Amino acid sequence: MNNENPAATRLPVEVDRIMAMLPHRYPFLLVDRVVSFEPHKRLTAIKNVTINEPFFQGHFPGHPVMPGVLIIEALAQASGVLTQLSDGGPSVDKPVYYLVKVDKARFSRIVVPGDQLELHVEQKRMLKRMGLYDCRATVAGEEVASAEILCAERSR
Repeated sequence: MNNENPAATRLPVEVDRIMAMLPHRYPFLLVDRVVSFEPHKRLTAIKNVTINEPFFQGHFPGHPVMPGVLIIEALAQASGVLTQLSDGGPSVDKPVYYLVKVDKARFSRIVVPGDQLELHVEQKRMLKRMGLYDCRATVAGEEVASAEILCAERSR
């Protein structure tokens, strides 16, 4: 069991530690790095968007655009990392949080290869093994998407 103090989490949190907290793997791991973190409150993570992403082959040929649903998934994964880091970091004994609801989703700009997607998540509350998060994705300081996300705990 990891006894790491969440308030003392070393930043940045690199992909190897993120992979220890999330069950996702290529091509579905959508968080590359955590750059800021405040336990039980907020987290900012990065997703580097490259032309090598497999979804760009079909979305859309000749005009690559990151699917909005994957931006929402990246925000949900960042929310999971916030919860895991707040609870002390990676551990095989920890439950996984599954995305169960998305509200107020808005997309205000397309995301293309070369963009660096900043994932901003804020924990609104934890109640009965469910977490509610306000989420925002930005590129170069400009909001590209936002949503309210609900995740539910489930044992591994």
